[in-house]
Amino acid sequence: MKRFILSIDQGTTGSTALLIDSKTLELVEKVNHEFRQILPRPGEVEHNLNDIFNSVKRAVVDVLEKANATVDDIECIGITNQRETVCAYDKLGNPLCNAIVWQDRRTSKFCADNAKAYSPLQDKTGLPLDPYFSATKMRWMIENNNIVKEALENKNLCLSNIDGFLLYKLSGNQSFKTEPSNASRTLLMDLDTCQWDKDLCKFFNIPQFVLPEIQESFGEFGVTKGLDFLPDGIRITCMLGDQQAALFGQAGHTEGELKCTYGTGAFIVLNTGTKKIKSTNGLLTTVAYKFNSKPVYALEGSSYIAGAAVQWLRDNLGIIKSASEVERLASKASNESMESVMFLPFFTGIGSPFWKADAKAAIVGLSRDTSKEHIARACLEGMALSINDSIKALVEDSPTIVNAIKVDGGACQNNLLMQYQANFSGNSIVRPAVIETTGYGVALGSLVGIGELKMEEISKLWKEDRIFDPQNDQYFSSKLRDWKTYIKKVFL
Repeated sequence: MKRFILSIDQGTTGSTALLIDSKTLELVEKVNHEFRQILPRPGEVEHNLNDIFNSVKRAVVDVLEKANATVDDIECIGITNQRETVCAYDKLGNPLCNAIVWQDRRTSKFCADNAKAYSPLQDKTGLPLDPYFSATKMRWMIENNNIVKEALENKNLCLSNIDGFLLYKLSGNQSFKTEPSNASRTLLMDLDTCQWDKDLCKFFNIPQFVLPEIQESFGEFGVTKGLDFLPDGIRITCMLGDQQAALFGQAGHTEGELKCTYGTGAFIVLNTGTKKIKSTNGLLTTVAYKFNSKPVYALEGSSYIAGAAVQWLRDNLGIIKSASEVERLASKASNESMESVMFLPFFTGIGSPFWKADAKAAIVGLSRDTSKEHIARACLEGMALSINDSIKALVEDSPTIVNAIKVDGGACQNNLLMQYQANFSGNSIVRPAVIETTGYGVALGSLVGIGELKMEEISKLWKEDRIFDPQNDQYFSSKLRDWKTYIKKVFL
């Protein structure tokens, strides 16, 4: 009888359930269900937590049906998730308000006003004071939402990222936990101890008792209980933030391994081993995972908008009907016709390495003959150029030589985008056979959590699909210079 690992990948626009064969470690089936994006005001992004949990439930039910499997075939569960998004719920697991999503910028003024006071604490977190991170959103909820405020006064408040919320719901409100790859994104965890820090909690005015317990990334987090779509007693044995899970799925568990994930946003992560490296180029110091009592650290660059820019072309401009059409459309625009057109995908500000929360998106260099083909190509180029800023910062900070970058996520299937990324970065771009590395990574982690897989065995599982080598073309050198000039002139 086949046995499966159930991997739950809860992302920004949808929830994916994957079944991985626990013996062959092959991806058997996957199902994704999207949910609403709630945009109350410019710069604000929210999710309904019931929508999220229902999308997880539907994805799990449908993936089992698609694979002709039953709930009794599930050996263990791994959870990976959009990070920094903040959930407020009571001790019965009832949502108290919408989640505030990582892209949300409503706390920009707080961050600007308190940057100097926060500065002495930054070495503890490895993070700048930016609306991106969880603590500013938690503070906003406590101060601005009367239901959350009342729950806090009654000691009936739970605050966590998505991982903690899903674990709490799946375990029948029995297990309130997180782990360092998620906790390190909150501005509340000390990187050295991998525990909540009293000075950080005091700075953001967040009582520690509302936060989940932090434990290692692999091991017993809890068991399913009281669900109408899974039986009681299935072990949940790994939780990882989505970008760290993708690094793990790319066999990035050793120092010097580097990957870039193309999802709603794009995130490039370098494993720095036991070395907690402080960036001199605007990158984040974070935790990749904690295993056998030892944290493994990473450097990370964050581009808030990647695949979301293509969604904007589809949903707002209507120049494509599906995201997959953008490559064909963009390929029709020649280098010669693109010299002045530039797409700056800063719909929710600029992340690393510049950290400009108030930056806005723009399309510049338009003329009468600019067509939808030009805009489609400029969109892909803008994604690659924005990501390249983080790549270059990371290469400068890296203690090891970087020659190639492993890629994953849905948009890495776009060959044109991958070639642009290679051309702008000057690095080879390596795409794996399995691009669902986020869900796959946490599935591998869940086997590590039950002692069925050793770290040194993971590298043998990784397989290459295609390499995109950089092309020495004057057009890309010129566009890169124009990009740097524009960024410096407008935003810096």
